[in-house]
Amino acid sequence: MSAPDESAFGVYIHWPFCLSKCPYCDFNSHVRHAAIDEPRFVRAFAAEIAASAARAPGRTVSTIFFGGGTPSLMQPATVGAILDAVGKRWTVAPDVEVTLEANPTSVEATRFRGYRAAGVNRVSLGVQALDDDALKALGRTHTAQEALAAVAIARAAFERYSLDLIYARPGQTPQAWSAELKHALAEAAEHLSLYQLTVEPDTPFATLQAVGKLTVPNDDTARALYDTTQAICADAGLPVYEISNHARPGAECRHNLVYWRAQEYAGIGPGAHGRLDIDGERHATATERRPEAWLMRVEALGHGIVSDDTLLRSQMADEFLLMGLRLAEGIDPARFERLAGRTLDPHRIKILQDEGAIELTADGRLRVTLSGFPVLDAVVADLAA
Repeated sequence: MSAPDESAFGVYIHWPFCLSKCPYCDFNSHVRHAAIDEPRFVRAFAAEIAASAARAPGRTVSTIFFGGGTPSLMQPATVGAILDAVGKRWTVAPDVEVTLEANPTSVEATRFRGYRAAGVNRVSLGVQALDDDALKALGRTHTAQEALAAVAIARAAFERYSLDLIYARPGQTPQAWSAELKHALAEAAEHLSLYQLTVEPDTPFATLQAVGKLTVPNDDTARALYDTTQAICADAGLPVYEISNHARPGAECRHNLVYWRAQEYAGIGPGAHGRLDIDGERHATATERRPEAWLMRVEALGHGIVSDDTLLRSQMADEFLLMGLRLAEGIDPARFERLAGRTLDPHRIKILQDEGAIELTADGRLRVTLSGFPVLDAVVADLAA
């Protein structure tokens, strides 16, 4: 993996609309049956980009990420106009990574060449499963065959693409997951995002689980599924570089590395979060979540920000620890010390080392081991205490 670029600056664009709401999803996504006024949203995105650039001027944008919701519901012209707005307000690096999340339906795949022409150079395809029954249970609107056809179109249109899959699904065995994962690896050139199914509060899956109609694999099976994932991906040349992400060396998602390395990024659109360094202080920003309310707020004020908090040194250090230990490369303890004004407790480090949960590398970095990743939250809590 490339060495951290301290000057990396990302721009996150949130498109909040979906055709339907998946039962496991707790993201800020909304279903609208009337047509979306895309030109009006473009004007609002451009205004919020201008406001962010006025607060954080002089940056060179190294990554741009269209997330959602379902950004592949946008017309390519909308994507192009938003990218033009970014380029008007900031310098854009010649090698900028521009990722767009896409549903692998046949309708959306027809737009891929348009997105490429607009400036997108990487797509992340929400395949989620290569099994039709599982896709139906997950509330997805595509079939496995349709997903594979969309992957083929993405392969022809983009040099870089990634597939998302969800595992530890109800009734899933390590043997079945092994076959499905190997199939996905045969389709994925360089990057896979592999998420263990978690039942989030206030989702339809949480309701089903509460009444006994949804049972996810127990801890032992989930651990076997995780171990299967690590072994198969490593054998295929896509080792884990973040707890849920696998890539060929050099093919990591550079935008997500901005988050995990606690670098600076602007959050644009309904419900987007940002981290901006202003006058020597780090600001945590968040915008209005409801799309129409965000739109009216931007039209009235020039931005949709509803919270803008200056982070304390301790908060910055905790965030750095929480995000950085998700990475296989780990963290530089000296950077933690600069942020926190204190060192990590050597006694706690020694205990976690003895337990095999963390290790110190030859160049002094602190990282979580493969066996420590499944208990990452506990490791982070212990080190941050």
